[in-house]
Amino acid sequence: MFKTIQQSWFSNIRGDLLAGIVVALALIPEAIAFSIIAGVDPKVGLYASFCISVVIAFAGGRPGMISAATGAMALLMVTLVKDHGLEYLLAATLLTGLLQMGAGYLKMGSLMRFVSRSVVTGFVNALAILIFMAQLPELTNVTWHVYAMTVAGLGIIYLFPYVPVIGKALPSPLVCIVVLTLVAIFLNLDIRNVGDMGELPDTLPIFLWPDVPLNLETLMIILPYSVALAAVGLLESMMTATIVDDLTDTNSDKNRECKGQGVANIGAGLLGGMAGCAMIGQSIINIKSGGRTRLSTFAAGIFLLIMILVLDKWLTQIPMAALVAVMIMVAIGTFSWDSIRKMKKHPLSTNIVMVTTVVVVVATHNLALGVGVGVLLAAVFFANKIGHFMHVQSTIDKDGLERTYQVVGQVFFSSSDKFVDAFDFKEAVDRVVIDLTRAHFWDITAVAALDKVVIKFRREGAEVEVRGLNEASATIVDRFGVHDKPDAGQDIMGGH
Repeated sequence: MFKTIQQSWFSNIRGDLLAGIVVALALIPEAIAFSIIAGVDPKVGLYASFCISVVIAFAGGRPGMISAATGAMALLMVTLVKDHGLEYLLAATLLTGLLQMGAGYLKMGSLMRFVSRSVVTGFVNALAILIFMAQLPELTNVTWHVYAMTVAGLGIIYLFPYVPVIGKALPSPLVCIVVLTLVAIFLNLDIRNVGDMGELPDTLPIFLWPDVPLNLETLMIILPYSVALAAVGLLESMMTATIVDDLTDTNSDKNRECKGQGVANIGAGLLGGMAGCAMIGQSIINIKSGGRTRLSTFAAGIFLLIMILVLDKWLTQIPMAALVAVMIMVAIGTFSWDSIRKMKKHPLSTNIVMVTTVVVVVATHNLALGVGVGVLLAAVFFANKIGHFMHVQSTIDKDGLERTYQVVGQVFFSSSDKFVDAFDFKEAVDRVVIDLTRAHFWDITAVAALDKVVIKFRREGAEVEVRGLNEASATIVDRFGVHDKPDAGQDIMGGH
């Protein structure tokens, strides 16, 4: 027990604490921006980011992953806040947490195994593009000082690690933020800073039960939003966990992460915060800055609260150009450049799934829709590919009276037509043997195809024997098949 706690919390103290500072600095402007998107006070997003980070550090299933208020979630809240106000948003946040906890107990995190690598790659590339695009407003219609500061920031981020002794000791994104802030203050540059994003809160969050009627009408108002928030939040969290798994070469508990996200959102709702989920950008920053354990996530939340309450005068002077440089680094580091280099080597179907996922996510800004389309396409391509591996070969005895058809492969909705077309119903034979020893029947479409073949042969006057069904195939054929039952053929061939 003690060894487990040591490993997951205190095995990388210096790296985790420094990474926590960098992440906290990067969370502040984004939390404010997401609050503005949702139509609520900046403190709603900041309190949510603090609470979710701290709670998920204990309850989550992926050490080193950062969860807080996010843009994907904020976009889903706009109409609810506009039509019903903040109190209903807090109630929806609580319900979101309950739904996510339920998903965890139902082990829905295990559904990630149905998401193919090409969909994950497309998701990653789309998020990298969205992160970069989100920085463009800060680089549009600005003075040359902003561009100079951004370029300088990128230079610090990528070159500082090569500085002897201290280059590996301090996270370069932190050095970038500190140096550019000092330069902006010293030169008194008139450029946009964190203070221009919105006013920082000056009090600790307090327990706040949503002031809404506890009745069915309220439930019907918040339920559609909560379902959408829970689904998008879990999807983004599961995808981010998969990406961090790859970056750190470790495994995560997806079902525990579902429960943890639920607990964290309940906590956020009770402290006056909005619903949130895992953040791929900040998670990448955390990993790149040396964060590995739960301590880095916890430190990010604690440092965030300390900064906005104690260091607010300094924080407001951080130039947005410094944070833009950090986020551009995140976008560059997040994008899977290898997926572009290997497009010629990968199967066409893999490339189509990846590119389609990217296009849908970028075009709609809807992560759930993009991943859903990607998963659907991957499933269609997979079914089509497996269907091609089914084939039927036949032999006839020396007397020409008995033909044996041997079926090899998977028979299901995609390959059922091919299965039927492989038989010659007009051949004049007395007996037909259908050998299914090396075949497997998966669904009722396959069973219907077998019924059709058997009944057609019988109508041509041939005796039919079906042999070699494995136990699973025999079960589904016995349950849904009609060729071995009285009046066989009426429903299939008679048009009933």
